[in-house]
This record gives sequence, C-alpha cells and structure tokens, in this order.
Amino acid sequence: MSKKQSWELTNEFWERAKTLIPKRARDPNREYRRKEGGGRKRMEPRKVLEGILYVLRTGIQWKAIPKEKFGSASSIHQYFQEWTQAGFFLDLWAAGLAEYDEMKGIKWEWQSGDGAMNKSPMGQELVGNNPTDRGKKGVKRTLLVDEVGIPLSITISGANVHDVKMLEEMIQGKLVKAPEGTIENLCLDAGYTGKKHKETVESYGYIPHIRPRGEEISEKEKNPEFKPKRWIVEVAHSWFNRFRKILVRFEKKADNYLALLQFAAAIICLRKIDNGKIIYG
Repeated sequence: MSKKQSWELTNEFWERAKTLIPKRARDPNREYRRKEGGGRKRMEPRKVLEGILYVLRTGIQWKAIPKEKFGSASSIHQYFQEWTQAGFFLDLWAAGLAEYDEMKGIKWEWQSGDGAMNKSPMGQELVGNNPTDRGKKGVKRTLLVDEVGIPLSITISGANVHDVKMLEEMIQGKLVKAPEGTIENLCLDAGYTGKKHKETVESYGYIPHIRPRGEEISEKEKNPEFKPKRWIVEVAHSWFNRFRKILVRFEKKADNYLALLQFAAAIICLRKIDNGKIIYG
C-alpha cells in the first residue's frame, strides 16, 4: 500500500472533520425552482474538503484546482468562504487541539510567542508595508505555542505592525486555557523588552522571560545543560511555511487567510498525536 501524499485526506481525518461541516443555508433572496433533472448537484463535503486541502498544501490558485480530480473550482472556493464565515476551520483547530490535549497533553509550563512576515501582494485587509521587503505589501502572523510547538493562538496584522502591539491580542487569542493553578512561563525575544510589556505579560498570569537570541546562545555555551525555550516558536513557524498556500498570501480577505492558518493549525495538532497517521504531510 503506497503512502498517501500530503494533500490527500485520510479516512481518520475525515471522521473527525465531517461532524463539524456546517449546513449550507438557503439564500432568502434567491428564487428556487425545482425542475426535473435540472440544477447542479450539491458537491460532496468530503470532496470539497479534499479540494481545499489540496490548495492549502500545494499553493495552487483556486481557479487552477484540477476539475477531473475535485470538481468545480469555483464551487470549492465558494464552499471555502461559506465554511470560513461559519467558523468551521476554527472549530476544526479547536477540536484538534482538544484531542491533542486529551491524548498527549498540552505542555503549558513553557510557552513562547513571536511574529513572522510573509508577502501579501493581493491582500486588501490587514496588510502593510514590509520593512524587510523594500516596503512591499506584507502580512504578519503571530503565534503563541506550547513547549513543543503546538499552536495555541494565531493572529494576523500588517507587516508594519510591531510585535509588541500584538502582544495582548496574541495572549487573549489562546483557543484553550491552562488548568487552574498551572505555572505558565512566556518566552519572548528582545523585541518585547520594556517595563510596560513585562507588566502586560504578568497581568495575564505569566512569568515573563524576555531575552535576545544571542543571550541564550551564550548561556548554552557556558552551560551545556541549558535548554533554550524561545526557539520553538520559530520551529512552529517553519511548520506553517510547509503549507504553500500561506507562504505567500494571495487571499484578499483577512478572514480567508486566517481560515487557511487555522486549517493548517488543525492539521499540525492532529499530526502530532500519532506521528502523522491521522493525516499525512
């Protein structure tokens, strides 16, 4: 039996997703007429999700989805937007996170957060001039992850928005909360240095650890047993970059781009449960 490709949906993943698929609402402004043998047949939800996963993994344009494999490209994109507005991809991520917590356990003690910038040539919402890309339009995604890189929070902003301005939104965006009484440390880089930002972190019950990368490297050289904690968020960003559709943002709407990130987060959570057997890639 050949191994599935990263864009192929497994039965195990579909079993988890199908119960969350939103019902398609009838448009009250549209006149429906039943004709014998007429009308377009409703697409199978599994085929739709397979098409969306194919786009997410390969980075292909929506209109270039292979019709012979997935059906109408425009219909798949329409479903994607409807499911986005219904919160399906957020629910899928939440379900994956809950299952991971049950099976493996979220490592709450050492969390880390940071932002990463991506190009956004077509973005019309939450974009800004990227100072590292000659002022071209870009988007910044900010992640908060647990000790092993499981995504707990995802927020987006323009590439010109400083990380510290997203600090509270990043913390408030946690999809799940730690059990009461848990000691939570938050590791951030030197960009978050300052009394105000330290107080913000503390106000949410965290113990702040704000230090530059070079300082951790220096301490590692002095103490071989020292284990840097902040770098794991950079590893998590690299996992997201493997989903080619979010590597460069072509989505005009911020909600659509965020939904792709949430879908990727769901896959990351479920993949970490059983070494990729739930979903490949």
